[in-house]
Amino acid sequence: MFGSMRMIMIGVMVAGLAGAGAYVFKLRADNATLKANAIKLESAISDQKQLIENQQKDFKEILNANNQMNKLVEVLKKDLNDLDKRFNKGKRDIGKISIERSKVMEKIINKGGDNAGRCMEIASGSPLTEEELNATKKSEINSECPSIANPNYTPY
Repeated sequence: MFGSMRMIMIGVMVAGLAGAGAYVFKLRADNATLKANAIKLESAISDQKQLIENQQKDFKEILNANNQMNKLVEVLKKDLNDLDKRFNKGKRDIGKISIERSKVMEKIINKGGDNAGRCMEIASGSPLTEEELNATKKSEINSECPSIANPNYTPY
């Protein structure tokens, strides 16, 4: 009877040790999985931080470009208002003048069209020519958009 009791106790102890060993192996496997997950998480966090930094940089660049565009729009609005004032002086009748002085009006309109086209080129990013940069007299400037076409011109 003692012998069988002893065998049962030894069996229970062996089973307990085997169970404890299996549990330790399971804990080690779980620990390895958790470490791998932690590494992946740290990598994902690093990637997200980099993405956020890039988005903030892009946002600042967009704001800067938007501010520059708004400044250009303001300058173009001023030039448009100046042009409108030139055409609407007094009771001027452009149609009547065009009929009476067609050759002069043709030259004026063609020059104005050329100047306006150049204004669009400059507003679209075309660099200024030396002639435009060096214009200081009223006869040398682009009268359609002097503020962007002739930055060194000061009205007198």
